[in-house]
Amino acid sequence: MIRSSESQKYNCLLYNQGLIPYLEAWEWQRSLLGDRIRNPSLDDVLILLEHPPVYTLGQGASPEFLKFNPDEIPYEVHRVERGGEVTYHCPGQLVGYPILNLQRYRQDLHWYLRQLEEVLIRVLAVYGLQGERIAAFTGVWVEGRKVAAIGIKVSRWITMHGFALNVCPEMSGFQQIVPCGITDKPVGSLAEWIPGITCEEVRSHVAQSFAGVFGVEFINSLRV
Repeated sequence: MIRSSESQKYNCLLYNQGLIPYLEAWEWQRSLLGDRIRNPSLDDVLILLEHPPVYTLGQGASPEFLKFNPDEIPYEVHRVERGGEVTYHCPGQLVGYPILNLQRYRQDLHWYLRQLEEVLIRVLAVYGLQGERIAAFTGVWVEGRKVAAIGIKVSRWITMHGFALNVCPEMSGFQQIVPCGITDKPVGSLAEWIPGITCEEVRSHVAQSFAGVFGVEFINSLRV
């Protein structure tokens, strides 16, 4: 279900950030979430950023999908409260963290996941790529390669965590894990189809698509 352009548009703070350490962004999300649990009238937020190399596991993720011992190898690894299995973040991957009050939209987590997929499918369409869903999985694929992962946490219908779109990352980091616990479907990046593409140019398309899918009006913000 896509919100009608004729329905009420909610304000959404847009934070276009650069490279931010995972733990710093995680704490920022948790702070924004807590503020909105205490005061649900606060505006929604979309953070767009990149992370230095880091592996994260969802709250129920299995360590067997790590191909290394996190106690012995110096990779940054964090278990967080989102759903899903293990994933990898690094520069060249555009990460989006929506902090949305779903009571303004629709109180349905499956709907919300499909809307996030729709945002990314629309972005791919800008570049002439056909983004696809695969039944029983969450995320977006192009020609059988997973280019976007999604993992969320919702508390009192307010969201955190979000999506990661592989734009032009160094892909070798994915070789150290079974991405999202899926053994038979490879990961890919937009750079495979569009050489020279950058996160900087994709950001505006992601923001525009997000605004269209959720029916929000952005207020550009600087982090303080």
